[in-house]
Amino acid sequence: MTSLPTTILYLDCFSGISGDMLLAALLDSGLDRDILESELAKIKGIDYRLIVEDQLRAGIGCRSVKILSPSDQHHRYLDDILDLLQKSNLETSIVDRSSQLFTRLAEAEAKVHQSSPDKIHFHEVGAIDTIVDIVGSLIALKHLGVNRVLCSPLPMGRGFVRCAHGVLPLPAPAVCELLKDVPVYGVEQDHELVTPTGAVLAAGLADGFGEMPAMTVKRVGYGAGSHGLKNEQPNMLRLIIGETHTEEKAATVEIIETNLDDWNSEGFPYLCDMLFKQGALDVSLSPLLMKKGRPGHLLRVICHQAHALVLKQIILSETSAIGLRFRKEERMTLARRSIMVSTPWGEIVAKQVQTPQGSVIYPEYEACRKVAEEKNIPLARVYRAVSAQNNKQ
Repeated sequence: MTSLPTTILYLDCFSGISGDMLLAALLDSGLDRDILESELAKIKGIDYRLIVEDQLRAGIGCRSVKILSPSDQHHRYLDDILDLLQKSNLETSIVDRSSQLFTRLAEAEAKVHQSSPDKIHFHEVGAIDTIVDIVGSLIALKHLGVNRVLCSPLPMGRGFVRCAHGVLPLPAPAVCELLKDVPVYGVEQDHELVTPTGAVLAAGLADGFGEMPAMTVKRVGYGAGSHGLKNEQPNMLRLIIGETHTEEKAATVEIIETNLDDWNSEGFPYLCDMLFKQGALDVSLSPLLMKKGRPGHLLRVICHQAHALVLKQIILSETSAIGLRFRKEERMTLARRSIMVSTPWGEIVAKQVQTPQGSVIYPEYEACRKVAEEKNIPLARVYRAVSAQNNKQ
């Protein structure tokens, strides 16, 4: 049996990360610029020009990216950006994940400035370059076939940075908010090494943080930052893309549990949606018979440790729980990747999983639902069309 390769992208953030550094490194690692720009063109209503240059930093070849847009571009609120994404012709998976990242960024900025995501006037979120950086990075991950993203601990510079809100200390307050539960360390550099966009991309895309995993290296890319660092340290982001042909080895996850005996379970779908948006890997609710014969429920959430704190806060806010249990466990998952399958209604996103008996194609609910609604056909019919691809392998 030929195993299905798992493609891993490792973010080596020795000098930090920003949105333009990540996009530049993805281009340097082999992303076709024409594909990137044709996909970004599916977003209507943004006016920009992409400048990509080859550079040499500390004797290492790299690329830099600049996004030029008209100076009279108006600032956008979060709802404006979400509407822009929903009206685009981008794939559903990219729209959904981009929306999650922008929402997360907006919530962090709003908390820092004692406002709310829907009211704060977001200069950072509204900037065209942030839209291009975030959406472009997600486009790149798809077209490079990346299944899993891992990231090194992030270096934190010191000093101050001037932005639309005034002079802020480094690390920027929004960065600190975004990197809760993410491993960081301080360095003697008087520059902003991790920007808010870089922070939301690292925290939102990474499945884990730590040392480089065992893999066969296939591609390497370097993205240049916009300023020089002292001690001749190269201001670059390095990404390494590699493959493993075995089932993913056991990874440590956190299990969060609580018993609920006085909670209206009608709120479970809403709770699930909030937990998944903030990084939950799985959420389940099981019936229990509790003390004094009262019926209740066991809520169980599985997540990576980097997302555990915010998920615990959601549970304590959205349920009647007054306490939580949590523990670390090992889990093993099968290699999987997103693919496009042909159906009578066009191509649809599906998931290809490598099982011990060979690869199996599974329908993706949201993609099938969208087709069923647009074509006014039964959802089960779309599922059958996707599953039929297993007979063609």
